[in-house]
Amino acid sequence: MSTNFYKVLDVGPTADKAEIKKAYRKLAMKYHPDQNKDSKEAEAKFKEINEAYDTLKDPQKKAAYDQYGHDSYTQQGSGGGAGAGAAGFGNFSDIFEDMFGGMGGGGRSTAGPMRGADMQFQMDISLEDAYNGKEAKIRVPSIEKCNTCKGSGSKDSGGAEKCSSCNGNGRVRAQQGFFTIERTCPTCNGEGQIIKDPCSPCGGAGRVKKEKTLKVNIPTGIDQGRRIRLAGEGEAGFKGGPPGDLYVLIGVKSHKFFKRDGANLHCRIPIPMTTAVIGSSIEVPTIDGKKSKVKIPEGTQTGQQFRLKGKGMTVLKSSTHGDMFIEIYVETPVNLDKKQKKIIQDLGDTLQKAGKHSPESDGFFTKMKDIWSDLKD
Repeated sequence: MSTNFYKVLDVGPTADKAEIKKAYRKLAMKYHPDQNKDSKEAEAKFKEINEAYDTLKDPQKKAAYDQYGHDSYTQQGSGGGAGAGAAGFGNFSDIFEDMFGGMGGGGRSTAGPMRGADMQFQMDISLEDAYNGKEAKIRVPSIEKCNTCKGSGSKDSGGAEKCSSCNGNGRVRAQQGFFTIERTCPTCNGEGQIIKDPCSPCGGAGRVKKEKTLKVNIPTGIDQGRRIRLAGEGEAGFKGGPPGDLYVLIGVKSHKFFKRDGANLHCRIPIPMTTAVIGSSIEVPTIDGKKSKVKIPEGTQTGQQFRLKGKGMTVLKSSTHGDMFIEIYVETPVNLDKKQKKIIQDLGDTLQKAGKHSPESDGFFTKMKDIWSDLKD
């Protein structure tokens, strides 16, 4: 009877790569020779599951296996007959990487040039600055290339020497029973090089901490949360690598008068009761530092809004502007003397007799009378 790789790993034909790897890991741990001393059956099973995994983990091999079947596939040199020697160890290293965080690292050395890290700087501006735009200067703590050693980390021109412990690879291997463990070289800390005479100002790092002053152009109409990229102004690279970038994160401070909603501005304007009753014109401040006249019609109520077209924020990367919306708040007079109260009382009596001067309150109390009447019934 032909071997079925799916049955060997106890997975279905539709199993994905993660499911196949999980099943293999479980079986490999169970039948590993170190766990089953002098067991020929376990050894044969271990070879079988490695052969199955070697095929099913590879998308191309798996596709061929699914198309041609086990017998036809192995006859075409799929690698299924390679045995569990070399393939078995390679497969088991996949599990080892999962267990120990990929200590092997692919055997790559870190000794070469590396790009510096990107940085982020928070910059808070006023709403007026967001409207007008500006050129600002910021002081940023950063990591710069050491001017003394020109970034080499070495005190003299000799530079760095190849690490003898790892032969410049940055990683060393150690045999522990069945496993070959690869880890970062403790001598050079993965750099692959040793600086014999390190530069004093940077301690051999090739980089030093310092503050620098930069210019930032704030575009008109910028909003909260936007980022401005300053290319090459991040941390210096390692061993001649390019620097990272600096991202200036914009925050817009709250305004004492305006509230922003995209490109529109909102504000709340209190007006005297007399102005609301008989109507008038008022002046309101605008974000450009000027004033605009707003006509208040007679009978204006609290909450009523007026729109000033084009008096809002500038739109980012555009010449257009949003609108400004004014919400009216009718202020009730306070601290009246007896004479003033009498005038108000007389006015109220006159208006009540005439009717139709307070349609909203009249309608409200009419509805309330109907409700009370229904409750009594």
